[in-house]
Amino acid sequence: MYSSKHSQNRKQHPQPKCTSKRLTQEQVRLLEASFKLDRKLDMDRKFHLAQELGIPSRQVAIWYQNKRARWKSQSLEMGYATLQQRLESVLIDNERLEKEVQRLNQELENVRQMLVASTSTSNSYACDEEGNSGLINGEPSSCFHRELYACLIGNNERQL
Repeated sequence: MYSSKHSQNRKQHPQPKCTSKRLTQEQVRLLEASFKLDRKLDMDRKFHLAQELGIPSRQVAIWYQNKRARWKSQSLEMGYATLQQRLESVLIDNERLEKEVQRLNQELENVRQMLVASTSTSNSYACDEEGNSGLINGEPSSCFHRELYACLIGNNERQL
């Protein structure tokens, strides 16, 4: 807490306000170039820049502080935009992969149905012009394998 004497003293002798002026384009250009070299400002550089630009060293320090804040904000925005693009790309890939899984599951179901149909109790399964049946002694013959292969190849050719 401030004493009442300190409060009265501040009222009687207000501190002078900083009379910094707007920087010229040339001053800003030099500060920007300096900032590109190093985002941190040491004491020597601060005083050297202040002398070179003809402004108080405090104004140089404040400019650097503000510039770092703007730079950080811009960096975060760019990072967010990059992450947003990556998310959209991943979502598109995910959707494509889900459709592919769905297509493969349907193809698998078709193959299962063929297997069930080939192992049914009906042993009269005509296959080719040679008269080979699909089942020999309850086992699928090579004819069945050819049909299964043709089914799978046919599905793959439709995808291309």
